[in-house]
Amino acid sequence: MQNLREPKLPKWPFVFGDLLLLGAAYYVTVSSKLPLGLWQDCMLVLCVMGAAGVAILPFILEYRWVARLAEGKALTTAVAQVQNLEKVGAQIAAATARWQTAQAEADKVAAAAKGIADRMTAEVQAFTEFMQRINDSEKTTLKLEVEKLRRAENEWLQVLVRMLDHVYALHLGATRSGQPKLIEQLGQFQLACRDAARRVGLTPFSANPSELFDAEKHQVLEANGTPPAGASVAETLATGYTFQGRLLRPALVRLQQNGHAPEPMANVVEAAKSNQPDLLLETPGSAAS
Repeated sequence: MQNLREPKLPKWPFVFGDLLLLGAAYYVTVSSKLPLGLWQDCMLVLCVMGAAGVAILPFILEYRWVARLAEGKALTTAVAQVQNLEKVGAQIAAATARWQTAQAEADKVAAAAKGIADRMTAEVQAFTEFMQRINDSEKTTLKLEVEKLRRAENEWLQVLVRMLDHVYALHLGATRSGQPKLIEQLGQFQLACRDAARRVGLTPFSANPSELFDAEKHQVLEANGTPPAGASVAETLATGYTFQGRLLRPALVRLQQNGHAPEPMANVVEAAKSNQPDLLLETPGSAAS
């Protein structure tokens, strides 16, 4: 209110009117005889009251004028604030519209991402199933190959064992013949064959004469025979074998019997051959299966 620059109301007309009213009152007082009459008193009161009213009238008008200007400025300020509110409302509406647009775009992006994720999940599942089928196929193929290798290993072990059995039968026959040169030659041949067999893990072993019978390493010639406790080995009819440190077949032995003559060589070989099907020949792979 102190910074208002409204035009001021000129006060000299009011001062002039005030002086006229006061001059009229003075004239009535001077021109009338004392005591004053009723009409003189009324004129004096009216002139004084009129002078007072004319004196304060410019201030009242200025106050009303300033009050109206203040109301107008307050109204202008209110209108400006309302306009600012409208602008803010318009900005809020625009922001809301942009937010709705962004929300719609975000929904589209989320839907697209969900579709991509679903496709990726389906592709991963399909790829997993494909790899599982390939893995199963490879496992089946490897299983067949392993079984083939086990059968092949079992077959060549069977062949090698049979060859070593025949070599041992020849050496045993030479030993019984009593010919030193023949024994030496067949002994060297047997050592060479056994050394070749050891290179693939097949190790033959035999029981020493007078060695105590061990049911885990020895087998008697009679299939149903039960050796007595403390029985001793007379001779080895067919060597036992270990494959890679594991017992493959026990040695076929004949126990010592008082007054019993040595078995003929032909009978020994035939007995060893006849006992071959009863001897278990297992490879590590076949035992695992």
